[in-house]
Amino acid sequence: MRVGVITFPGSLDDRDAQRAVKLGGAVPVALWHGDHDLKNVDAIVLPGGFSYGDYLRAGAIAAHSPIMSEVIAAANGGMPVLGICNGFQILVESHLLPGGLVRNDHGDFVCRDQKLRVENIDTAWSNGFKEDEEIIIPLKNGEGGYIADQETLDRLEGEGQVVFRYLEINPNGSANDIAGISNARGNVVGLMPHPEHATEPGFGPDTRVAMRSGTDGLTFFTSAITSLMANA
Repeated sequence: MRVGVITFPGSLDDRDAQRAVKLGGAVPVALWHGDHDLKNVDAIVLPGGFSYGDYLRAGAIAAHSPIMSEVIAAANGGMPVLGICNGFQILVESHLLPGGLVRNDHGDFVCRDQKLRVENIDTAWSNGFKEDEEIIIPLKNGEGGYIADQETLDRLEGEGQVVFRYLEINPNGSANDIAGISNARGNVVGLMPHPEHATEPGFGPDTRVAMRSGTDGLTFFTSAITSLMANA
């Protein structure tokens, strides 16, 4: 399986995402924001960073990159797409996911190991988890507060499109403690925490605090491979 990772001007975690894809058992494929070629990939990751310096709004300019027309078409056709942090912001700006991301309610950049609860295991990127499983994923953002109108929030909650929820602390003021959501089909997922930073023992969350392996993020990438194989 081939998983593309798009590099935008200002991407910071594209190489980390490529490594996570490889550790998950797939072949990482580097994609460039200015191209219209997805290089025959089976899934796509939009990585974290500060595309175009977060000018206008975080993700707003990147959403109009040439490759995004291909991503939107592929996502609407059912291809698994994961947006991480800035990638999540790009997905909402591209209208592949509803709502928006705004400045953290406390006004500060946050960087911490964040506990999450897995709310939906029926997506392309979460099927390897157990329902209500609690995981630890690193979080780092300044504009991570998820917002949506009440009708949208009610729909997300009612239709099971909240995939991950913050536990113990809401780090950025997100509505309903939402950390990540999916589209109705479940192939597109966006979240603010960084699973690519929790794929190798000793290089992720502090296991002494988390009391876990520190590799909870790897399941995102193995889940995608499972989903692709099931639909092959």
